[in-house]
Amino acid sequence: MGPLEDAAHQALEQHEWGRAYRLLTERAASRRLSVDELDSLGAVAYLTGREGEAFDRWAEAHAACLEAGDLPRAARLGIQLAQAFGFKGDIGRSSGWVARARQLLDQAPDCIEHGYLEYAAGMCRIFEDDDIPGARELFARAAKVAERFGDRELRALANLGVGRCVIYLGDVGEGLSLLDEVMVSVEAGEVSPIVAGDAYCTVIDGCHEVFDVRRCEVWCESFTRWCDAQPDLVLYRGHCLLHRAELLQLHGRWAEGVAVAREACERLAQPVNLLVIGGAHYVEAELHRLRSEFAEAEQAYERAHQAGCDPHPGLSLLRLAEGRVDAARAGVRRALAQSERAVGRAKVLGPYGEIMLAAGDVDAANAAVHELAGIALEFGSPLLRAQAAQLTGTVRLAQGDPTGALVSLRAALSGWRELEAPYDAARTRLVIAAACDAMGDDDGAAMERRAAEATLDRLAAESGAAATTPGTAHRLPAGLSE
Repeated sequence: MGPLEDAAHQALEQHEWGRAYRLLTERAASRRLSVDELDSLGAVAYLTGREGEAFDRWAEAHAACLEAGDLPRAARLGIQLAQAFGFKGDIGRSSGWVARARQLLDQAPDCIEHGYLEYAAGMCRIFEDDDIPGARELFARAAKVAERFGDRELRALANLGVGRCVIYLGDVGEGLSLLDEVMVSVEAGEVSPIVAGDAYCTVIDGCHEVFDVRRCEVWCESFTRWCDAQPDLVLYRGHCLLHRAELLQLHGRWAEGVAVAREACERLAQPVNLLVIGGAHYVEAELHRLRSEFAEAEQAYERAHQAGCDPHPGLSLLRLAEGRVDAARAGVRRALAQSERAVGRAKVLGPYGEIMLAAGDVDAANAAVHELAGIALEFGSPLLRAQAAQLTGTVRLAQGDPTGALVSLRAALSGWRELEAPYDAARTRLVIAAACDAMGDDDGAAMERRAAEATLDRLAAESGAAATTPGTAHRLPAGLSE
């Protein structure tokens, strides 16, 4: 190995992706690259955001393996392309490469590539058919192959797939345990950078779907450190920024959240990640809505919709804040009707209950409360428990039971404070104030209202938001009047 080879190898080992890309590109200009070199050049091109070049290099390496009769290596490179296309949302190409790899491995002896094929096929089963049980079976088969060959990377990928499927199928605890196991492998450096990046994105997505805020925070901090340690890394930064923006929204750091969400949108657009960019626009829209920047929120919801992300329930809450109750009710009812799994319904039920109360449909809101409380118990999510308790208290107050309302509302307030969610805590205090009014406790109501308004004023001032008015940030939840 000559000086150039030594330098490129060192750059790869030290995760200096820009330098490795330059050295390998220079080498490609002077001679034909080997399969290993093409694979490495494809990887560094991919990590630095040059996905088109990455796909070309991997395809070139795949063709070289076919020419040499190395069917397992050719199949492995095809599976790598399938995974990369799947990550960016190009399902047709992903499925095509899986089919080609399967044809090649039908002619090959028993090898680890059969396990990687099962994993890639499981991905396609989810993307194409939304067949969670079928995908789980394929991921489980991949895990067995990984154990047989002692392949840590395949074991991590298989556990990612099984963990997400198990969560969707209702066993949240088992699913999260598998995802935690994957992250142990990632932080121990047992997997390649591409698998590590995919794992961070997948695990944090899974935690976010079941509203596990603490896990989201832990793994997002780890993800941020991982990205920051690789200055040339482009591919995963947008996804990392998206999750940071979500946490900033919860914690009331809205101005910073808007900036982070916008950067996430920019990074996810170059190269474009169709599966995620809509979510980034949605988070930006939510932050604008909370800041009473309704025109900006409307535009961001529109961008989210254009990218394939349902703009509800956020758009429905925007309509409610604008006083357009009928539009809010229609939008959120449609969103809930389209959500079949608990993961999707949990996102909509809280806003649905609030909007139904504002529309005067207490029975519908009460039904939402019971379903949300059940999902909160199933998921073991402190955030959903706080949300369910707040909605329960609001419903009880609307039903004329201020004493029962206060029990639930105090539990909700405690939950929001533990989660460091100041905005939600302040809105809960406003409902507590209304319950105190109903019981004739004028002093208690005044104290709760002052505490809530102090928090809301601070959030508006810190975020640089437009001045709040009745009907926006200080509006009582569920359309309750003073």
